Amino acid sequence: MRPRKVPLRKCVACQDMKPKKELIRIVRTPAEEVQIDLTGKKAGRGAYLCGKVSCFKLAKKSKALDRALKQHVGEHIYDQLAQDFVAVEEQFIANKELISDEAE
Repeated sequence: MRPRKVPLRKCVACQDMKPKKELIRIVRTPAEEVQIDLTGKKAGRGAYLCGKVSCFKLAKKSKALDRALKQHVGEHIYDQLAQDFVAVEEQFIANKELISDEAE
């Protein structure tokens, strides 16, 4: 049996290709809201970031999310995402460890 192909995505900030499960998805919903999508299944246009705060800061500085989501992301949205990012970071790291344990 052939091994399953692992879907890869590129971080919009550091441009590293990583497995989709190791990245955090930022989604622009059809209602024009920008939010973090941990499930990876919300409807809308998505952009991926590494789970590092440094990548989030780089994306904010270079306006990478604006380009990836094809919408202006205001300063207040970046502030809200920063709060959400810190809150979600622990959960994201726990999920990543769980997935790596299952793979072994």
